[in-house]
Amino acid sequence: MTHVVYEAEGWGVGELVAEDGRVVWHELPWPRRASSGPSQTPSHPGNGDVVSREASRGGRGFAADVVRLVQDFLAGDAPAAALAEVPVDLEYDSAFTASCAAALRAVPAGEVVTYGELASLAGAPGAARAAGSFCARNRLGLFVPCHRVVSAGGLGSYGSLGLAYKRRLLELEGAL
Repeated sequence: MTHVVYEAEGWGVGELVAEDGRVVWHELPWPRRASSGPSQTPSHPGNGDVVSREASRGGRGFAADVVRLVQDFLAGDAPAAALAEVPVDLEYDSAFTASCAAALRAVPAGEVVTYGELASLAGAPGAARAAGSFCARNRLGLFVPCHRVVSAGGLGSYGSLGLAYKRRLLELEGAL
């Protein structure tokens, strides 16, 4: 298992965990106080303490390449579609959550779906609230792009990162 803590200029510090050529966990970059250090999310599965501005440091192979892609995307230098090509761990605790993840990865960059539409795409029409719960617990930010899920009446929310962060991601993709 490889754990990389990285910085994305203008976004903050993010974390990525990879194993066997797949991303198994990703925390989107967010501003942190310098004294607080990495791993503020207690539920992450990572090990190690690698902080990197340059993804290629340390010869981390797959994880380094993915981090560089994320950094390039957030800088506006790589298309969002490239993130959909990154292998990720889609093994979830239920068939519904696995279906939500697969359906959401199929939503093209620059497009959005409502929570109700995501539920329908996942095979459970009427389960909009459950689709929202899935998005709130998403462990693969950007790779399972919950920022592309909006409420029926507007953009909706984006957890602790906030609506401005969601808007910024959607603007990067040309959805707004």
